[in-house]
Amino acid sequence: MKVIIIDDEKRARQLLQAILNEKFTDIEVVDDCEDLPSGIKSIKKHKPNLVFLDIEMPGFSGLQLLDFFNEDEIDFSIIFVTAYSEFAIQAFKLSAIDYILKPINIDALAEAIERYRKIEIKQQLLLEGLKSNLSSSSEKKIALPSRDSVTYITPSDILYIKADGAYSNFYLNNKVRHTLSRNLKFVEEMVAEFTYLKRCHKSFIVNTNAIAVHNHSVGVVVLNDGSEVAVSDDRVSEIVN
Repeated sequence: MKVIIIDDEKRARQLLQAILNEKFTDIEVVDDCEDLPSGIKSIKKHKPNLVFLDIEMPGFSGLQLLDFFNEDEIDFSIIFVTAYSEFAIQAFKLSAIDYILKPINIDALAEAIERYRKIEIKQQLLLEGLKSNLSSSSEKKIALPSRDSVTYITPSDILYIKADGAYSNFYLNNKVRHTLSRNLKFVEEMVAEFTYLKRCHKSFIVNTNAIAVHNHSVGVVVLNDGSEVAVSDDRVSEIVN
C-alpha cells in the first residue's frame, strides 16, 4: 500500500511516518509533503492508494485537495489528520475514509487503516463481479455487499426475498440465507431486470419459477422447497399467470 503524508508540521509528518513504518509492514510511505501544492504534485507522480492529509495548513486547507483533480483522477482514498474535531463533518462530506485527531493515537490510526482496507477489498470485489457479469455469457449475478465482504448470487437461485425493516433477507434454493442492508423497495428496483422475480406482497418478492402450489383461499403460494410466501389480493393475477 503506497501512502503519502501531507502536513505543514515536520514533526507531525515524521511521527506519523515512524508509526506507519513500525506498526504496518505492508505500508510504504512514498513521500511526505509540507503543503497542498507539493502534495498535489506528489499524488499525481506517485499514484498512492492512501493519503494522510492535514486540514489546517497555510495557504490552502486540506479540504480543498479534491478541487485540483478531475473526477477520473481521484483513485486514492483520504484519511484526514486534524487537531480540530469540528472538521469531521466536512471531512466525511468529502468521502474521506476517516479522520484522526492530533496527537495521533495508535489505536485510532489502526482502526482507520483497517476501515480503508475493508472498503478497498469490497470495492475490488464489486469491480471483479461487474467485470465478470459484462464478460460472461452466463446468467448475471447479483452483488450483496455486507460489512466485511461481498457475496455474488445467481438470481434464479433465489426462492424469495423477505423484508425485515430496513433489511432484506434473500432465501436461496440451497437453504442459504443472505441479508442485505437495504429495504425491499430498493431490492425490487435492483432485481427488476429479472422478470421472474416479482413483488407479491408488501413484505415479499417471489421467484415465480419456484412456485409449486397456488393457494388462493389463504393468500399464499407454496414454493418448491415447501416455503409459504404471502401474496396480496391485488397481486395474485400477476404472480400466478
